[in-house]
Amino acid sequence: MSRPILIIKHVTHEGPGLLSDLLEKYSIPSLIVDLSRGEPYPDPRHYSAVITLGGPQSANDLNEVMRNELSTIEIILQENIPYLGICLGMQTLVKAAKGEVTTCSTKETGFFGPDGIPFTVDLTLQGIEDSLFDDLGKRLRVFQLHGETVALHNGISLLATGKFCKNQVVRVSNRAYGIQSHFELTPQLLLSWLSIDNDLRTMDHAQLLETFHDIHVDYKHTGTTILKNFLHVAEII
Repeated sequence: MSRPILIIKHVTHEGPGLLSDLLEKYSIPSLIVDLSRGEPYPDPRHYSAVITLGGPQSANDLNEVMRNELSTIEIILQENIPYLGICLGMQTLVKAAKGEVTTCSTKETGFFGPDGIPFTVDLTLQGIEDSLFDDLGKRLRVFQLHGETVALHNGISLLATGKFCKNQVVRVSNRAYGIQSHFELTPQLLLSWLSIDNDLRTMDHAQLLETFHDIHVDYKHTGTTILKNFLHVAEII
């Protein structure tokens, strides 16, 4: 049996979503570690890949848990271990790669921007050529839930941009990716977040659910394709 995938949770309710279906479909073993429950970050060298999920923390936090996570991601980069970071997992990747994490000038929450236009990301030329986006279009609809963004340095490739927070998808080295939005979203995840997340709790829940219902088929295809492409990049499938 191949080495398992390591899945890092920053908070209990932010689970792997669509990734769970792929792991089951391809019989891929995995270990889920919940840092918010005090579970230690294992040695990443024992795993075939690391996937880090979102959470309310900041990559700029100075506590021991975050310092340990950032130093562990540095090991992941040094060892060329495949990595996929989602939302906070993207920001910790950039921080560990010596980029910066800063406050968004415009917080991005939900399916629509403050101008009423759907959130989308546009692939850069590097993004179009990257295997992470094989079999997908150049513009992708996204669900956002973040108040911080990243500033990059020359060693980080920008694969997709957004209207309000520019840096939306990045690659560090050749097998470490960060995605700001939530392509892993499922109806079950969204339902749980509506009652827990402070920003979502103030929004029109009926509209959020209706929007996701309307775009769910395409959204699931996009998210599943990206996650499957990552598994290919990581040489797991």
